[in-house]
Amino acid sequence: MNFICAIITLFSWGFADLFYKKSADERDRYSHLKTTMIVGFIMGIHAIITLLFNNTAYNFINILIYLPVSLMYILSMTIGYFGLKYLELSISSPIQNSSGALTCLLCLIFLKQQMTIFSTIGVIFICIGIFMLGVIEKNNQNDYKELKQNKYKIGFIAFLIPIIYCLIDSLGTFFDAYYLDDISRTPLVNVTDATLENVANTSYELTFLICSILIFIYITFIKKSRIKIKEQKVRVGAAIFETIGQFTYVYALSGSAVITAPIISAYSIVSIILSRIYLKEKLNIKQYLFILLVIIGIVLIGFSE
Repeated sequence: MNFICAIITLFSWGFADLFYKKSADERDRYSHLKTTMIVGFIMGIHAIITLLFNNTAYNFINILIYLPVSLMYILSMTIGYFGLKYLELSISSPIQNSSGALTCLLCLIFLKQQMTIFSTIGVIFICIGIFMLGVIEKNNQNDYKELKQNKYKIGFIAFLIPIIYCLIDSLGTFFDAYYLDDISRTPLVNVTDATLENVANTSYELTFLICSILIFIYITFIKKSRIKIKEQKVRVGAAIFETIGQFTYVYALSGSAVITAPIISAYSIVSIILSRIYLKEKLNIKQYLFILLVIIGIVLIGFSE
């Protein structure tokens, strides 16, 4: 069952990335906010269904307690959506998924945890891969600037966006470790071993819903911009895949994480394949080699868990 959930998460988040990229509109200044809003609404619906049909006695104070983690995740995702307006999915997805490497370093430094040989090699591979992708993207920016191609007008700046996502998301994961690693120390209230992950996920989804409502108010009433429902189909698809992946992710890691974690951590492979098939993205051989190096690093870190 854990393996099946891992496979579902793998493909769900891979397809979610594809839909995120398809919905990223460079001409719409609020495109990334609209994506965040739709994702939050869908996750909020899932949270409400969970509360209605799950017998867990949820204490709403957990929304505030879990807020630092939730905000980190939501902020990183919004930044990621913004970056997709200017950068290929084939590059952004592997870089964003490198957050596990930084989380390993944070746990090593602040929680005094030890890194395995797999984690060490994985972190090195990811750092080298991201650095070289940055060098290549910087060179590409100079080349395209000479050719005056608008697609790469913010080139290297766009490349930095998934790195910022990686930094913030890794902080969220690091904080998550504090909340979820040991039930005897978790700040969350009214939880058991069986409900800990579910309570945390519900708190996250409800916070996402609140943020979505605030974004809707901001775009509609403050900025006086119309949100056309029929134009949100792709974003709804992305949100559904994201929520499915989030739901099965918890159950995938509840069993043998040493088997399921590497599978899930490599979902950027699915994103790259889909981007080649449906988005017709084309990168040079050097970019693919260093993307492969990053993915190998992600998988190695997954094996170390």
